[in-house]
Amino acid sequence: MKGMAKDLARMLGPRGYSMDPEDLLAYRHDALAYYAQGDPMAVALPGDAAQAAAVLAYASHHDIPLTPRGAGSGLSGGCTPVKGGIVLDTKRLNAIQEINRGNLTAKVQAGVVLAAFQRAVEAQGFFYPPDPQSKSVCTLGGNVATRAGGPRAVKYGTTGSYVLGLEAVLPDGEIIHTGSSCVKHSAGYDLTHLLTGSEGTLALITQATLRLLPKPPATCTALAVCANMEAAARMVSEAIAGGVVPSMLELLTTASFAVFNRVVKPPLPEEGEACLLMEFDGTAQEAQRQAQDMAAACQDLGALEVRVVPDPQEAALYWKVRSQLYPLVVSRFKRLVTEDVTVPRDRIPDFVERVMAIAQEMGLSMGLTGHAGDGNMHPTIRMDEVNDELQQRADQAMRRVIQAGLALGGVISGEHGVGLHKAEFLELELGREQVELMRRIKRAFDPTGIMNPGKIWPSETAS
Repeated sequence: MKGMAKDLARMLGPRGYSMDPEDLLAYRHDALAYYAQGDPMAVALPGDAAQAAAVLAYASHHDIPLTPRGAGSGLSGGCTPVKGGIVLDTKRLNAIQEINRGNLTAKVQAGVVLAAFQRAVEAQGFFYPPDPQSKSVCTLGGNVATRAGGPRAVKYGTTGSYVLGLEAVLPDGEIIHTGSSCVKHSAGYDLTHLLTGSEGTLALITQATLRLLPKPPATCTALAVCANMEAAARMVSEAIAGGVVPSMLELLTTASFAVFNRVVKPPLPEEGEACLLMEFDGTAQEAQRQAQDMAAACQDLGALEVRVVPDPQEAALYWKVRSQLYPLVVSRFKRLVTEDVTVPRDRIPDFVERVMAIAQEMGLSMGLTGHAGDGNMHPTIRMDEVNDELQQRADQAMRRVIQAGLALGGVISGEHGVGLHKAEFLELELGREQVELMRRIKRAFDPTGIMNPGKIWPSETAS
């Protein structure tokens, strides 16, 4: 350990690493704190790509496991150092290096916080759509590594749609630059998008070149309260089939109403069991028209109440409450077990029906929210107490939920990634042949198996 401390100090300087036991405690897990924990030997905080490369070359030479980490806000155990070793924290790689107005692109280091980047971009009249709920803390490197999504994915897609190029450090310390600043690029294998979503198992992302859009001039928010979850799910699929595509469309349940009613006037009807929160963008006239069209469609489909909220400040309040729902609900229960299943939009009603049936059969309190506009659903088991029997029942229920999603043509994760949490289900979705191909790719990039070991596969066999 003393030898590692001396080596890290030489590579990174005295402030560029820590082996303090109290510091290491903060790196034992991500936001899924109850699931799994590791015991890192050291934390490295490089200040540039060259320092990061030195750390990876050192880890490779000494066969030390290395776990990349952004803000630790993930919900799949992706940055949990299950094999110990070195955690490489990218927080010091935090420069917005370029916002190119003429090319509608930006170059950013991996540790830039998403919300700060969005503010900088919007100050110049541009728009970077990906918006995971943790945007106030999550980093762009972590977003790229997991192909993070968010409410706007229904219209604008996820992070992967905006990545044009990457700077990345391979496990042996070599720095590569993939892609370009061009919107079109068809030379060679697409290593940019192979690394995008690779969850730190192939290389360390240190910089990203991102595509920007012109900022929509106006938005308009609408809300529809529904008698039950099934009715809300039908509204999602039927309304979108009618040709109106919101920029955001969120499905919320009764548990959310109490939070909304603390700040929203008039309060939401208590007889409702679910609601749809929607945003439309474009010119002021376009956004208002789309909101009114969707409101009328929801009314025709039996909504208990429909509101159009054209005032931007009032609408911002609705969306602020939505972004804070998860931490607020977490504070009310001993434990939440949350899933991240995505199904085709026209199968949302079937998925909702099956999830509610599973909850009833298993005797569990289960909420269901999600980015319903793109089919990304978040069933959540709410636990007032924690014990082994209840946890086993919750785990069994979530396995059934994932299998129900797959049976409907869905996928095991829409935005959180596989990490540790979904590893046992990967082969169910992709099949043995694809998983084995991915293992071979992993071995090609990382023959000694040091990069984020123990993730994605049920058992790590890359070495």
